[in-house]
Amino acid sequence: MSFPVPTMPAPPVGVVGLGQLGGSLAAALVAAGRTVTGWDVDPAAREAAAARGVRIDRELSGVVVLAVPLPAMAGALDGLTVAEDATITDLGSVKLPVLAALRAAFGGRYVGGHPMCGTERSGHAAVDPGLFSGARWALCLEPDTELPRWLRVAEVALAAGAEVVPVTAAEHDDAVAAISHLPHLLAAALAAAAAEAGPLALALAAGSFRDGTRVIASDPAFVTAMVEGNAGPTAAALDRLQAQLARPWPDLVAAGHAVRAGQPAGRRTVRVPLDRPALLALGRTGGAVNRRLAAFVEGWVPDVG
Repeated sequence: MSFPVPTMPAPPVGVVGLGQLGGSLAAALVAAGRTVTGWDVDPAAREAAAARGVRIDRELSGVVVLAVPLPAMAGALDGLTVAEDATITDLGSVKLPVLAALRAAFGGRYVGGHPMCGTERSGHAAVDPGLFSGARWALCLEPDTELPRWLRVAEVALAAGAEVVPVTAAEHDDAVAAISHLPHLLAAALAAAAAEAGPLALALAAGSFRDGTRVIASDPAFVTAMVEGNAGPTAAALDRLQAQLARPWPDLVAAGHAVRAGQPAGRRTVRVPLDRPALLALGRTGGAVNRRLAAFVEGWVPDVG
């Protein structure tokens, strides 16, 4: 079923949490000409955001983005004044637990989101206005999500330079367990195993070890909250990994190489109506939205020839 979506002026954006992700989003939106208000419990983060053109205030409206750690998500708006018609979204790396925590308060006004970017650094000193450029931004479209609000959040992601991937929260959590949460655990295991091999092994470590362990330089509390918040899908991903490692090594190497070498190199432009099944179908094919038009969105799907 399609929904009529009127064209309206872009609403203001409020960002709660002005560390690496929230601060980078606020800075990118200011650079794109959006009106941005921000808040953080850390005075230094507020000062840094203000220097980048963010208005600092406890009163938020329009699209309100929660850019706080997962354990703080449910109470992120405590002490703040949020407009009753505001759309609420977040940048959390797990979606089903956040959906469960926020749905009771906001219902269809809540639109779960997760930009697939960031580095092992954290805090307001790691802010980069170009962080979202070209990144995939998973945006959850549940049966009770209000489509006009989903589109408003999509416009925020697009304004920051990202490409929007429509998903459900369950689909998101299954996918990121395989390509984000499992790699964090693998990086931890690789680093710990190399340390057990002794100082010589660490002294000889070069590019493959550096790339394979980079993400575990992240804040351990952040990584722990992420994998424990998505424990079921992450455990399933670990089971699949262990089954792969049990294969004969030549078969495993050949299979992994084939996956990397077989990634589609091209894209095919598509237009998708403002319709939940059509948008989700785009995401499930590996595509993304990169432009909002009047009665539909424009995006791309992998060109598999």
